Amino acid sequence: MTQEQIGRINELARKAKSPGGLTEAEKAEQAVLRRAYIDSVLGNLKGQLDHTYIVDEQGNKRKLKPRDEEA
Repeated sequence: MTQEQIGRINELARKAKSPGGLTEAEKAEQAVLRRAYIDSVLGNLKGQLDHTYIVDEQGNKRKLKPRDEEA
């Protein structure tokens, strides 16, 4: 997600709060940009968690596993 895209999200959010509101095309653009932002954040979080290790009391490292793999 680029800084320009984030700026556009903010611009559309400000315009949506104004008395004129957004046009249908702007609403569609806002939805696409928001989805891209959410996907970007989730991807970054997943990347961080993929490289996270838990250290126990004895100093042993183990890779953090998704909940569905722990069962």
